[in-house]
Amino acid sequence: MQTTLSSGRRTVIIGDDQPTRLIGERINPTGRKKLTAALLAGDLEMVRQEAAAQVAAGADIIDVNVGAAGVDDVALLPRAVAAVMDTVDAPISIDTANPVALRAALTVYRDKSGGKGKALINSMNGEEKSLNAVLPLAAEFGAAVICLTMDDRGIPTDDPGRRVDIARNLIARAEAMGVPRENLLIDCLAMTVGADQRAGAITLEAIRRVRDELGMNMTLGASNVSFGLPERETINRAFLPLVLMAGVNCPIVNVAKVRDVILATDLLLGKDEFAMNYIQYCRSHPAGA
Repeated sequence: MQTTLSSGRRTVIIGDDQPTRLIGERINPTGRKKLTAALLAGDLEMVRQEAAAQVAAGADIIDVNVGAAGVDDVALLPRAVAAVMDTVDAPISIDTANPVALRAALTVYRDKSGGKGKALINSMNGEEKSLNAVLPLAAEFGAAVICLTMDDRGIPTDDPGRRVDIARNLIARAEAMGVPRENLLIDCLAMTVGADQRAGAITLEAIRRVRDELGMNMTLGASNVSFGLPERETINRAFLPLVLMAGVNCPIVNVAKVRDVILATDLLLGKDEFAMNYIQYCRSHPAGA
């Protein structure tokens, strides 16, 4: 199965027969004082810079999140989406829990792409409120959606089977609303191993089961696994090969920090014919440069 996204100028195909696609996570004010201050001032220069830097680092899709205390996301999110579209040709993941801001951003995305763009919505979950807010917009705009495996009872922290059941329900609800399963990316939710040493293994088992039982394309906010721990990049870089082997094919990452690991893993999993992607990366990033 393939999930297709488009900016109107560039198309990205997500699927098990494709190289791993990367969603760049850097346009997010959480924990970033300078970006938060810029967004509060309505200044989108950092947004443009982050978009360009992430695409240069190898991001295939750019996540855009302007959610910070005091920010009018209904007004600012569509402006940020437009700024990214003017800066890079990568498809955009529109990251908001506000359905009014989401509609405004999807409208800008459609209009600026001449009706040819297909955005990714980040995200919905199994809660009725989320389903009722997001699915009609996904159907109306023909957008793809990240589906989080949580519902009105929360995140199943110790039961990978419940996460699979939630994913199955999300697929059924989406299809009933006219959103085909190929427009869904399942996120089995990485939880910090700092709170529960089993958390990574439980997420990996849920991913394997979604792949084997449902055949879905999948994303993951992989860096959440290391939250609250020292030397987080070490944990993140160790986790990613396990995640890709389990079945995730479009993770949300800090691309500049992990692209070498992603490319090496793709090579070892047989997703890089004649090692061309890995060799090209090494030639453009010589050791010690």
